[in-house]
Amino acid sequence: MSAEAVSIAVGLGCDRGTPLATLQQALDEALALAGAHLSDVAAAASIDLKADEPGLLALAARHGWTLTFYTPAQLAAVPVPNPSETVRKYTGSPSVSEAAALLAGSAAGQTLPVTALLLEKHKCRGADGRNATVSLARCHRFSV
Repeated sequence: MSAEAVSIAVGLGCDRGTPLATLQQALDEALALAGAHLSDVAAAASIDLKADEPGLLALAARHGWTLTFYTPAQLAAVPVPNPSETVRKYTGSPSVSEAAALLAGSAAGQTLPVTALLLEKHKCRGADGRNATVSLARCHRFSV
C-alpha cells in the first residue's frame, strides 16, 4: 500500500468543561510532534462519558469529523503503553485517548496493535487549567 493511503485516527480525552481552545492546542501540538497534518485525520474518538462534552463536539464540528464514542469496557480491553489508574478511577478504563485512537483506526472493527500509535498520550494543560490528551494512530483510509 502506498504512503498516500495512510491516515490518522485521533483519540481524545479531556477534563470535564475543557474549552475548544485547549483541545485545539492539544491537537495542534500532537500533530506537530508526529509530523502530521489535519488533512491526515480520518477518524476521531473518545469515551462515551464525553459524548455531551461541548469542547469535544465543537472540535469535531470545526474539522468536519464524526466522533465515535466507546464505552469504558471497550476502551479497557485495548492494550496501551500508558495505562493510568487515575484515568480508570474516573472513567472505568485505564486509557481513553490511546485506546480510542487504536479502536477508531481500524475500519475492519479490529483494534490496531500498539505499534500503530504514532504518538502516545500527549498531555496538554491549557491556560484555563483544563487538561486534554491526544493520541494518534496510523490507520488505513476508510473506504467511502
